[in-house]
Amino acid sequence: LKEFCFGNIIGYICLNPTSINMKLLFASVAASLFALSFASCKSDAVATKGICDTVCVKDSMKFTNENHKLKPYVYIAASNCNADTISWSYIDMGTARQANINDLTGRPVKLNPAAVDCFIKDTSYAWLQFNDCATGRGYLIKIPYSSYVKGNTLSSAMTKFDPKFSIADGLAVYSDRGNLFAEDMATGKIAQMTFKQRVEIDYDNLHEYVDSVNVTASKMWAKVKIGQDWKVFEKEISLK
Repeated sequence: LKEFCFGNIIGYICLNPTSINMKLLFASVAASLFALSFASCKSDAVATKGICDTVCVKDSMKFTNENHKLKPYVYIAASNCNADTISWSYIDMGTARQANINDLTGRPVKLNPAAVDCFIKDTSYAWLQFNDCATGRGYLIKIPYSSYVKGNTLSSAMTKFDPKFSIADGLAVYSDRGNLFAEDMATGKIAQMTFKQRVEIDYDNLHEYVDSVNVTASKMWAKVKIGQDWKVFEKEISLK
């Protein structure tokens, strides 16, 4: 019988299966290498999701602009261990506006209070940002206090909760698969950096396409996978 060689990223081995013992050893080592390789792949896959833990949310999350005389607020109520309903109002507004968080995102999401934040401009609007702990996907929701103004949900957000992203405070950062945008939450001014082509980003597996991002009010930087290659894009910006 010929000598058999096999291996993977864990190791490489050659055996001459001329005896029962060698055959058994061959099978045992092959199984071990396969199991180790599978465990390694599984660990890498989980790591891309690990922005926040899926915890049982029992208490409401409360955000208030205490510097404004009408105290505008945003509350996120919990039900059955999940963030459930968003309510927002201010003094003398009358009835609080409400929305189911899954209706706003278009799908069920798992929130962790450690990966949720809210910027409240005044009595005009608020920006809610968070990550879905089940997928790692980032969301930005612009919530108007007026019933005459339409809100907006962005499910392609790159948030400060992701350890590989550095986002300056007060900036909403998101992509449309061809560009990276930075929006000043307080003023609505926007800057843009192009990837020079469309990138078919799967936002539930974002780090397979966007390795890292660094955005300030004066500069944008991103490492993005274009085809099979990783490329760095950077640009001096001015929010307009």
